[in-house]
Amino acid sequence: MEPVAVVGVGMTAMRRERREDGYADLVYEAVRLALEDAGMTIDQVDNVVTVSNDFFDGRTISSMAVQDACGSYDKNVSTVEGDGTFGAFYGLMRILSGSFGTTLVCAHHKGSESVMPLITNAMFEPVYERFLGAEAVTSSALQARAYMDKFGVTEEECALVSVKNHGNAFRNPLAQLPLELTVEEVMSSPYVAEPLKVLDCCPISDGASAVILASAEVAEKITSKPVWVKGVAHCCDAYHLGDRDLSDARALRDAARRAYSMAGISDPRREIDLVELYDAFSYMELMWLEGLGFCGPGEGGKLTASGATAPEGEIPVNPSGGCLSGHPVLVAGLNRIIECVLQISGEAGERQVDGVRTAVAHGINGPCGQSHCVWVLGGEK
Repeated sequence: MEPVAVVGVGMTAMRRERREDGYADLVYEAVRLALEDAGMTIDQVDNVVTVSNDFFDGRTISSMAVQDACGSYDKNVSTVEGDGTFGAFYGLMRILSGSFGTTLVCAHHKGSESVMPLITNAMFEPVYERFLGAEAVTSSALQARAYMDKFGVTEEECALVSVKNHGNAFRNPLAQLPLELTVEEVMSSPYVAEPLKVLDCCPISDGASAVILASAEVAEKITSKPVWVKGVAHCCDAYHLGDRDLSDARALRDAARRAYSMAGISDPRREIDLVELYDAFSYMELMWLEGLGFCGPGEGGKLTASGATAPEGEIPVNPSGGCLSGHPVLVAGLNRIIECVLQISGEAGERQVDGVRTAVAHGINGPCGQSHCVWVLGGEK
């Protein structure tokens, strides 16, 4: 793959409700921050990719609400309905096509203006599954139970993820939900859908983010500290939940294998310094760590209990606080990329981890991680 770099990033604070800000306000803030970070003007952006969802925004052609705000006038524009990692993947391909030198990718979401159970119910098959009331939380509870029963993972091991990530959020001024928790407090929180409790679940959030990608020729003129895309891949599992083994993150394993191969990584536990993954629910961090190759099947809980995934551990995971501490849907994966860029650049502030040279960002689409997108980012071309 021809070298492509991230040269600018921007994200808003994540909040339960930003009533004073519309979609355009959030996007304008994120894009302005990304341009300032890159030292660019909007005239230097060749094309724009927006990430949005008509259901969440409550309007058709939801991308139209933010086109002025992201500076897309007189530019080639594409839209992606899905997680921000997939939108950035498409932006990357636009540069690799040779048609563009720079691409701006922006994503927005206002969970405060969405009816999440109703909207996420619509992602299921309409004849047999949707009328059962399946939605994001209940389907994830099915996956959590399948995973826990297969490998003997305990609710207490899942609770450790919530304790860690909410605690990490204290060092992230943009996080929505920093909390000082104990395992006992997570375990005593009310069940939402067994085995998921309130403190196993991400919050509803408003937010936006933006990244600017550039070809090597452009990147080296723009910034002295480009963060390079070393490898990227995505893979999708079956649509129907009944056609999948929910305890097996096989799509993630395949995506990770391809991304690592592209990046020249053979031992992720030894060669990757930091991970930002999509932890919409606490059990997901354990499953996705296994899928990403940092431990064997069913060993994610033991890895977390050992302290290896803490900010000072062997393989820090979600030092930003992750999705458990702020989860604007669609934006969340793009935030994972941004957090990795900040860590590699040494610009992550109080949440900075020492010695980060190579990092992995991860996002998902669909129920129970139907699709996974894995990015390997590094400070060297």
